Amino acid sequence: MEFNAASLIFWAIFVVPMVAGLGWILWQDKRRRKSGLIMLVVLVVVAVVYMYVRTKGL
Repeated sequence: MEFNAASLIFWAIFVVPMVAGLGWILWQDKRRRKSGLIMLVVLVVVAVVYMYVRTKGL
């Protein structure tokens, strides 16, 4: 998968900190830690697959 500069900037500024922040918040909830982190991973995977399909692999 090849990224252009705009998508790398988007990932670096928005996606990575958001996922890290959500992961940290979910990790703090000891009762639902595993289910929350699993949902976060599923959402990220679905988003990446959706972007790949919509851009036709570009």
